[in-house]
Amino acid sequence: MRASGSRRADSPAMIASLPMYTRPELRAANAAFWVQIRDALRARALEAPDTLDLEIGVWEAWESPQLCFSQTCNFPYRARLHDAVTLIGAADYGLEGAAPGHYYSAFVVRSEDAGKRPEDFATARFAFNEGLSQSGWASPQNWAALRGFAFPASLQTGAHLQSARAVADGRADIAAIDAVTWRLLQRYEGFAAGLTAIGRTDHTPALSFITRAGQDPAPYRDAITQAIAALAPEHRQAIGIEAVIAIPAATYLAIPTPPAPKIGAAAS
Repeated sequence: MRASGSRRADSPAMIASLPMYTRPELRAANAAFWVQIRDALRARALEAPDTLDLEIGVWEAWESPQLCFSQTCNFPYRARLHDAVTLIGAADYGLEGAAPGHYYSAFVVRSEDAGKRPEDFATARFAFNEGLSQSGWASPQNWAALRGFAFPASLQTGAHLQSARAVADGRADIAAIDAVTWRLLQRYEGFAAGLTAIGRTDHTPALSFITRAGQDPAPYRDAITQAIAALAPEHRQAIGIEAVIAIPAATYLAIPTPPAPKIGAAAS
């Protein structure tokens, strides 16, 4: 997730962002996706800005009363946002073995360690993007807790891309990478050829679409469904989204929350 920033003075009154899987290669596809969502929202008499805000920080957007549309990780949703936003639905990226609207993280190591299990890295150098990430921190720690250990918070990188890179260049030994991000890294990053996935975390609701509090989620969900169907095939393939799935808020809130990371702390 990006750090919070200041909005431009000429920003539209309403805010729309798609901040969670941002890459230069996906910019055109995300812009096209937003145009379809925007027009579908307007057709339902819902206000929507012309374009995505590419500069706004995630928390500034998520917590704004002017939020029209965004996407969040399920850890921030259950930790801080559940009473402040309307949950629209979880994005379904068609991940192998995952229920609709769910995702998991891949335990990624250097290819030379392909024969090992995630448990074998219980005291190894664990890279993670940030402590409020479901895929990078909470899911792997919850997975480890069920097996009687915790991955040490060895290196906080700020992004899944950087966590994977840290493993590739030897600064860390293992990282848990959001499965959609892992798919994108394999597609676009040459260094990913030297990495391999040796396991998966348990499944949780995937990155989810939200709007400001007090809204009816149904027309927003219908607008997303219409937008996915209207996307050009090359844009739909680039993003990888197949559907939006309504998942009860209680499902998100029931996910265990692990202890916050203590950088450099010994494994337990």
